[in-house]
Amino acid sequence: MKEKTIWEKQPVVILGALFCCFLWGSASPAIKIGYEIFGIAPGDTAGRLLFAGIRFMIAGGMVIGYDSLQKRRFCRPAKGAWRKVAILSVFQTSVHYILFYMGLAYTSGVRGSIINSVGTFFSIFLAVWIFRFEKLTLRKALGSLVGFLGVLICVTGGSFGQMFQGGLRPEGEGALLLSAFCGAMASNLIKRIARTEDPVTMSGWQFLTGGVTLVVMAVFMGGRLQLHSPAGIPLILYMGFISAGAYTVWSVLLKYNPVSTVTVLGFMNPVFGVLLSVVFLREASEAASLAGVAALLLVSVGVVIVNYNPKKRRSGD
Repeated sequence: MKEKTIWEKQPVVILGALFCCFLWGSASPAIKIGYEIFGIAPGDTAGRLLFAGIRFMIAGGMVIGYDSLQKRRFCRPAKGAWRKVAILSVFQTSVHYILFYMGLAYTSGVRGSIINSVGTFFSIFLAVWIFRFEKLTLRKALGSLVGFLGVLICVTGGSFGQMFQGGLRPEGEGALLLSAFCGAMASNLIKRIARTEDPVTMSGWQFLTGGVTLVVMAVFMGGRLQLHSPAGIPLILYMGFISAGAYTVWSVLLKYNPVSTVTVLGFMNPVFGVLLSVVFLREASEAASLAGVAALLLVSVGVVIVNYNPKKRRSGD
């Protein structure tokens, strides 16, 4: 019997997946804290783009560095793969995070963390109807319905009339929903590209090219960052590590374990996001409201229903 690698041991799988969820969950509060430290006002589009661009240039450098060290050579995409890098960078970094950073400037960290999780359900429908990777099952449909209901409660505060009275702002919650859609599109593109290209190499270079694109756009728009605290430097380094570290560890876990074993723990993304928003952004009142608790619970349950498949878990597919 083949001996298990360290990445296949259950405690490592659980801790590794939770570590990734913690990193992804910390993104919303970290970005909002960064807005304060770097003096970025809600209407400062150029400043947001510059902030995001620097973060993803750092993330790209980290992933490329790790990939190169692991393979003991400088890793870069093949000559014919740069078009794929460009397409991926548009959906996974450029447009995705332009919308995400804009949305967070106009809404709370709690809402941002919950709404961002809708990408899991968008990804399923894209995989079924656009990319044709899989079929829509009753379990996936039910989980998606539960998850979307949670997001709807989050956006409306439990009162559906609120959606038409400022509950769903295009520049806030609307931008976050579009951002989640772009992220879902990127996830499916990575799956297709991974058939012929190394996903880690591609991801590192798309982070870097997407980050450079955002920085160039910001500079032409007159973007500037004002460092109001020395904490800004470790913060932006940490934000780069959120993308680089979480993606790398998650990819390794998926390489050695059944997909459902790892992804079922994804329900902790919004949980960590909400908890960290409570701790660092002092949003306890929103998180503890009936609508906030119901939305978080429904989204988390929806993610579990969508990803948990006992048959795959037993067979090791």
